[in-house]
Amino acid sequence: MFQLIDVFFAFITIALLVLAGRFVRQRVKLLRDLYLPSSIVAGVIALLLGPQALGAVVSAIAGSEAPFAQGLFPETIRNVWSQSPSVFINVVFATLFIGESIPSPRDIWRKASPQVAFGQTLAWGQYVVGLLLAILILTPVFGMSPIAASLIEVAFEGGHGTAAGMAETFNNLGFTVGPDLALGLATVGIVSGIIAGTMLADWARRTGKIQVIRSEDPDAGSFDSHDRTNEDPTIRVARARLMRDLLIDPLSLNLSFVGLAIAIGWLILQAFIYIESITWGRAGVELFSYVPLFPIALIGGLIVQLLVERTGRSYLISRPLIERIGGVALDVTIVTALASISLAVLGSNLGPFLILSVAGIAWNVLAFIYLGPRILPTFWFERGIGDLGQSMGVTATGLVLMRMVDPDNRSGAFESFAYKQLLFEPIVGGGLFTAAAPLLIAQFGPVPVLLLTTGILAFWLVFGTYNFKRITKSSQVV
Repeated sequence: MFQLIDVFFAFITIALLVLAGRFVRQRVKLLRDLYLPSSIVAGVIALLLGPQALGAVVSAIAGSEAPFAQGLFPETIRNVWSQSPSVFINVVFATLFIGESIPSPRDIWRKASPQVAFGQTLAWGQYVVGLLLAILILTPVFGMSPIAASLIEVAFEGGHGTAAGMAETFNNLGFTVGPDLALGLATVGIVSGIIAGTMLADWARRTGKIQVIRSEDPDAGSFDSHDRTNEDPTIRVARARLMRDLLIDPLSLNLSFVGLAIAIGWLILQAFIYIESITWGRAGVELFSYVPLFPIALIGGLIVQLLVERTGRSYLISRPLIERIGGVALDVTIVTALASISLAVLGSNLGPFLILSVAGIAWNVLAFIYLGPRILPTFWFERGIGDLGQSMGVTATGLVLMRMVDPDNRSGAFESFAYKQLLFEPIVGGGLFTAAAPLLIAQFGPVPVLLLTTGILAFWLVFGTYNFKRITKSSQVV
């Protein structure tokens, strides 16, 4: 157990680690070239200064009673860190849609349907590949739980945040090596995503696959000019008036909306658990009891945003502040999750870890090269590279790669990529199916889930190619 003062110093230590991570990242060119966030560097530093690295070295040299034999951080701080990822990931997902303008479904579908099809294809393909590996190799050869089949999608498509958030579900299902493997795979995914994306971008420039022409304006490619819609001036005026009239800090007000979103998500999840307990749960089939809160918190955030829009209260929310709240929560999630990785688990499962890593990278890269130009009708490379980055790391990785090949947004990839998230995040990449997949595999076995995911993958492939032909044909008529 730990006390509140332990929690306080645990997060003070995280702040110091983030500063150290930033310092190291700025002075190591390789880390800058890989676009690794400072939070990942900080998490690795925390891991190296913990009992499994520094502590192990000191114990081997000076004995287990020597100073720092358990690493640089007290056990109480490590206990706080071990519980933090599953808490703060709820904040990350609750902030995804709060403060974002929600267009009509027709507008979203018209602009983003090809990218929705391509992103869904990548995600469901990760399940198919993982399930085949589990059935043919991981379970019969290495004796691993078939739940390992979900690791590629959880780690690659979901990233460190989702991998950390799923730890409790894996442990509850008896797959205790899952959290460490997922975090290790997430690190492999984000590094390989940047490396593969950079190599593919260089290949595309040499072979003429990139169609956009870069502007000479050095300021044209800033993120702010592309990834945020212009806010209505009346909303800014109303918000300024609100801040004058209310004795409340704007950050506190926006944090309150995040809390409301999480509370709504918790109520929804509890309702599902109750319904399950009086229906199919009586027959021994339990799903929602194992579902983590974070994908439902995302739905709670969407409900909050729709409520403020319908009631004309959009001025109450500042999207930049919401993003800052989510950003801090994500940094805490990543640092504490990486600091808590078990190196012994990774070492004892090195074979499955390498197999999953290579298979995940191969599927994403080959699907991008072969399926991208057959699903995305215009600017396939500029648009698809964002989905490739997201499918191997996080959304930010996709944005980095898109900016690398189309800094001026002449392809319109940024808007399509943003709209796609509304039809993507609630399902995969940390959404409802990501949370449900380990439960489904545990309840029904890998073969039925393989049939289900193969059918969904086939649907998106058929729809993607049909949509490609339809859009291409209509553009030729015009």
